[in-house]
Amino acid sequence: MAGRPLIGVSTYLESGARWGVWELAAALLPTGYPRLVQRSGGLAAMLPPDGPEHAAATVARLDAVVIAGGPDVEPVRYGAVTDPRTGPPDRAREAWELALIDAALAAEVPLLGICRGMQLLNVALGGTLVQHLDGHAEVPGVFGRHPVKPVPGTRYAGIVPEETSVPTFHHQAVDRLGDGLVASAYAADGTVEAIEPSAPGGWVLGVQWHPEMGEDLRVMRALVAAAG
Repeated sequence: MAGRPLIGVSTYLESGARWGVWELAAALLPTGYPRLVQRSGGLAAMLPPDGPEHAAATVARLDAVVIAGGPDVEPVRYGAVTDPRTGPPDRAREAWELALIDAALAAEVPLLGICRGMQLLNVALGGTLVQHLDGHAEVPGVFGRHPVKPVPGTRYAGIVPEETSVPTFHHQAVDRLGDGLVASAYAADGTVEAIEPSAPGGWVLGVQWHPEMGEDLRVMRALVAAAG
């Protein structure tokens, strides 16, 4: 398409949010996401939860898809019993985002999963998750930082070849990799920090951290370039 590529970003759908004199149900997306898309050369479009049957038609009108961070993935999705430390799921959003992932993969539309989005990508392809780990979300509501090391020869390493410090906030992580996926970055404690398909094909990447909370535009710029 002419001009800036259109990048759809999945959102929360909350029963109550407050602004000005209003307190109403709202589709929510932290401003870091659209700003990151815009700063990287794309147009941002919000994708609030919808019927999964509409996902393919939605993806067909986009140049790329971003699955954003959010609540814990429901363990039943990957055949696990819920750990007491796992938070409540958002089933409507989860079904919508899984349908978006399936549609993007089928149509080879560039796809980026961020934090929970990466975990959902892994689950969509048959992988599992660690339901709780310590050290990646120290203070509730406050992003921390830690170094991430790329795996040489991967798509991610081609985008960010050096070890970098990234903004992070999560207590779950990839356990068994989904079908056809490889780890493309790790934290110092061995936590998988990025995943991507092992076979060449469409542009697909998941990152465990939150690039929308930092200044490094390279991952999003690579998605926008692929979308263009």
